[in-house]
Amino acid sequence: MAKQRVLSGIQPTGRAHIGNYLGAFVNWVQDQRVNDSIFLIVDLHGLTVESDRDAMRAATLDMAATLFAVGIDPSDATVVIQSHVPGHAQLGWVMECTATYGELSRMTQFKEKSKGLSKVRAGLFTYPALMAADILLYHADLVPVGDDQTQHLELARDLAIRFNNAYGETFTVPRAQRVSHGSRVMDLANPLQKMSKSASSPQGIIFLSDSDDEVARKIARAKTDTFNEVAYLPDDPERSGITNLLEMLGALTVKPPEECAVEYSGYGQLKKALTETLVELLAPIRTRFELYQNDPAELVRLLEQGAVRANEIASETVWDVYDRLGLVGVAGR
Repeated sequence: MAKQRVLSGIQPTGRAHIGNYLGAFVNWVQDQRVNDSIFLIVDLHGLTVESDRDAMRAATLDMAATLFAVGIDPSDATVVIQSHVPGHAQLGWVMECTATYGELSRMTQFKEKSKGLSKVRAGLFTYPALMAADILLYHADLVPVGDDQTQHLELARDLAIRFNNAYGETFTVPRAQRVSHGSRVMDLANPLQKMSKSASSPQGIIFLSDSDDEVARKIARAKTDTFNEVAYLPDDPERSGITNLLEMLGALTVKPPEECAVEYSGYGQLKKALTETLVELLAPIRTRFELYQNDPAELVRLLEQGAVRANEIASETVWDVYDRLGLVGVAGR
């Protein structure tokens, strides 16, 4: 049976954290062994808001090092920087010309991200079309999505079907892949808010590069409540802090949070167990990350390897699309 192609992407917007690991990376590592996996570092999407040249470059390379450090194997999967494949921008324009203004204006993420901004870049409005191109460019069968990306995947499906109906079967219509293991990690300081590089303070985030002492300090200061009773009550907002810690420990140990709850009599014991589990997980990841950081030539080599394979797939798709649209090709195509 042929492997299905799975495509995932992440923006290089800062240091990766435990929410990225539990919500995405752990699934990517498992998935690469059973599917044809392509992992995109979507730097072009990062241009939809103000960005610093040096920070963008450093963050992109750090994200690549992180993916390899957490266990993405370049012999099993393709890791590629989005801008290294011209087909993303080429097909992105085609998707902008396939989507309608009404469809793009209904995207809830645009409304959320543009709220309060004095200047809104056009790319922020049209980036769902580029995201559709990211997916369709590689004929992805499956796309892992969370609730915040479901609307964008539906747009990609609609655009693929619309193009196929107008010009003949061209694109694979992607399907959503629901992750089998993962967790939505909340901010340690504000457990009613999702842990996020852009929305959280550093004290509320466990970064994959944090030292053992930093991990211990952040967990010790994590918000709980005054009950001091370890109980898993996810529907009680007053217990959101302890719920977050139990869900994090459960995801790390592959146990139901209810089972974790009965193992500890106090918050101190729970925080100690979570700290020890995190330290054990992060130590080898941090070591591998530093190795890649100290060997930029090897990191670039692996990214170039990914770019070669990605471009082979993408260029065929672009020329097929151009031909169907009646755009004049070049000799040999």
